[in-house]
Amino acid sequence: MTVNSIKLLLLPAFLLLVSACSTPEPIISLSGSTMGTTYHIKVVINDKLPEAQLLQAEIDMALEVVNDQMSTYRSDSELSKFNQLQVQQSVNVSADTIKVIEEGIRLYHETDGALDITLGPVVNLWGFGPDKRPTTIPTQAQIDAAKAKMGIKELTINGLMLTKHNADLYVDLSSIAKGFGVDKIASILNKYQVSGYLVEIGGELNIKGTKADNTPWRVAVEQPTSAGQAVQQVIEPGTMSLATSGDYRNFYQENGERFSHLIDPRNGYPIKHQLASATVLHSSCMTADGYATAMMVLGTQASLALAKEKNLAIMLIEKQEQGYQVYYSDAFKSYVK
Repeated sequence: MTVNSIKLLLLPAFLLLVSACSTPEPIISLSGSTMGTTYHIKVVINDKLPEAQLLQAEIDMALEVVNDQMSTYRSDSELSKFNQLQVQQSVNVSADTIKVIEEGIRLYHETDGALDITLGPVVNLWGFGPDKRPTTIPTQAQIDAAKAKMGIKELTINGLMLTKHNADLYVDLSSIAKGFGVDKIASILNKYQVSGYLVEIGGELNIKGTKADNTPWRVAVEQPTSAGQAVQQVIEPGTMSLATSGDYRNFYQENGERFSHLIDPRNGYPIKHQLASATVLHSSCMTADGYATAMMVLGTQASLALAKEKNLAIMLIEKQEQGYQVYYSDAFKSYVK
């Protein structure tokens, strides 16, 4: 089933699922399209699950609802209706949309502004949004003008009502909505009390339990190179969510200078440090998704400091002249195999 996409700033193909040659497992395997990418699901069968076709229909309907709530490509989505408001106007939205926006606001404060769901005008200015690539590099005046349209404080939440205080405010949930979609599918599977599953949308995962033979789900984090897929590290997440962000495939070059699609909301410029990818483990895929994006903005040392403060399980891969340097937070080390 093809679904119109939520606007995504992250390239999805950072994770490879690791499989071993073995006899077929008693599992349901599903795949499809959503949010501008693909999904893959493996579920250990039990007697409470519906037939595979019915289960997939239920999942596709749930993902369609997420798009109707949070897509910036659908002019009639809840989020688009908010973005179209004028100053001091309000709109009622679903509890799910409120939940994702509230998490975006929380992560904004927790990351000192490295994650900002109001970044859209600056992303579009640099040519990584729905608009085409600019013919010239933006000037400081243009960046300042785009940044003036941003601001977490320019929206307020009252129950299920969103109010806009700046007519130019444009909220984009792409940094966390894909992870929310993963969590939404996991909640459907939990309803059927399955003992194990692996849910993946565009490289973001929610994992529970073990495979049918009681062996652990294993995931390989990809080496951050544009040359092709190569495994950097194999991990066993257990019951956990995982998200990875990187800047090594989505960029353009102008006059010999490389411009990443990852924009620092604090200064309005593409990131320039050496951090190539950030992987985050968390109980919520939505939260892991947001942290991974923020850490690509923060860079290696600030991300490690945040992980230590918040006891986050993170893996960072930094590109250096002699190759790649991998950094683990203390909370991540137990997952490395």
